Amino acid sequence: MKATIYDVAKAAGVSIATVSHVLNGKGKISKDRREEILRIMEDMNYKPSLIASALTGKRTFTLGLLVPDISNPFFSEMARAVEDEGQRLGYSVFICSTDNKDEKTARYAALLEQKSVDGVIVGTGLSELEALNPLLGKGIPVAFIARDFPSETIPSVVIDDYAGGTAAAEHLISLGHRRLAVLAEEDTVVSSRERVRGFRETAAAAGVMLDEKHVLACELRDGKRHAAALLRESAEERPTGLFCCNDLLAIGALQAARELKLRVPTDCSVVGFDDTILASVTNPPLTTVAQPIEGMGQAVVRLLVRSKEHPDDRMSRIVLPPRLTVRHSTSPPAPLA
Repeated sequence: MKATIYDVAKAAGVSIATVSHVLNGKGKISKDRREEILRIMEDMNYKPSLIASALTGKRTFTLGLLVPDISNPFFSEMARAVEDEGQRLGYSVFICSTDNKDEKTARYAALLEQKSVDGVIVGTGLSELEALNPLLGKGIPVAFIARDFPSETIPSVVIDDYAGGTAAAEHLISLGHRRLAVLAEEDTVVSSRERVRGFRETAAAAGVMLDEKHVLACELRDGKRHAAALLRESAEERPTGLFCCNDLLAIGALQAARELKLRVPTDCSVVGFDDTILASVTNPPLTTVAQPIEGMGQAVVRLLVRSKEHPDDRMSRIVLPPRLTVRHSTSPPAPLA
């Protein structure tokens, strides 16, 4: 027979009220005791009725996660980090891929509201915040991860994207590169814009001006095509240093160089962004700006749960530092023949 709250209370040697407090994150219960009761629930396969909990205004212990594309290694690693931390705290996670489209985001937001989730983590690009109105209008807590709306009173966990772009520019310029180019994401992605701004302003401060035709915004699947267009230029005009605003765009650039018989890093150095698992297995291994993906996932779940428990708390914005990971896709430029 299916276990009930009464069975859990008996097995734990506590009252039904105590079990209810654990389920709803209330009451003065020690961390060890709370975790012990949660383990007993798991051992007994106890599942409280989510419908009943939602109807009574209680928690459903479910969260939503909106990402552009779960097949992107950065977002799959992020989803795993969010799911692991959610599970540790007793939450299940619904994962939705939006393709960075506001209309898909709005549909998923409405669906998650109908599911009475306890909160939603947004890792997708948005052109308008109105796409989240189904959640915000019902007072469902929302937090951003790896995406930022600084003017809005919504908590977020981000890295310093400007500093990441700065690190990429400083690295390439320190190697002697002066002809630089950038493959950016779509303009709706605020983090990508900040990375480009950091790269451009740091290069300019070093006396290296970016030609506008060498700053290209593209969808992920077009990275290879746009990189090939840059690398087909004459040896005198071709960029020797290429900064890509994520690792997938950088991998497209590596493929384009290979097909054009250009050597990386001898003929063109490539820097990515994210440091996903793919960065260490490319040929050559990719120099990239690392994001602390696991730490970001853990922090945003804790932030969201805290905002559910303390809705009157002030908005929190957590900014984590990026770190340049140097591998074998960058080197000083080869002298012109």
